[in-house]
Amino acid sequence: MDYRGDPQVYSVLKELNIPFEYHEHHEAPTVEIASQFWDGIDSAHCKNLFFRNHKGNKHYLVILEYRKMLNIKQLEKLLKQGKLTFASPKRMLKYLKLTPGSVSPFGLIHDSENHVHLFIDQSLKETQKISFHPNLNTASLVIATKDFFRYLDWTGNSYEFIDYVIE
Repeated sequence: MDYRGDPQVYSVLKELNIPFEYHEHHEAPTVEIASQFWDGIDSAHCKNLFFRNHKGNKHYLVILEYRKMLNIKQLEKLLKQGKLTFASPKRMLKYLKLTPGSVSPFGLIHDSENHVHLFIDQSLKETQKISFHPNLNTASLVIATKDFFRYLDWTGNSYEFIDYVIE
């Protein structure tokens, strides 16, 4: 089968023996658009936000259950890094090799220096399956949540769980 997305994603999943379900769909640059294509896909769906700190020397990927909103003020207090802002497309390309609308934790395969720190909605730990774009927003991959954490351990990027969400 010819899969859409970053070939390295599929290579890493194969290397780690992580099975996945592949779902092709129309371009979905936002969760609002993507949700139109989720009928019949049994998994937790996520919103992925890429931030930078005030100085621009630290970057964060925040992964939330898609219906939740991040309480940015609480995260800023925790980090003590000043105001967080969305990272520019240039920064997204530099650290994750991604473009706006395709942000995914699978972009971490390109972060060889493990620069990006992740904050993950703690409610996602309780899910059985989770889905993300394969670094292109015209497809979604569903993997077991336990395999997602195995993948994160493989990347070497640091991560922690947060409950700074507004439901």
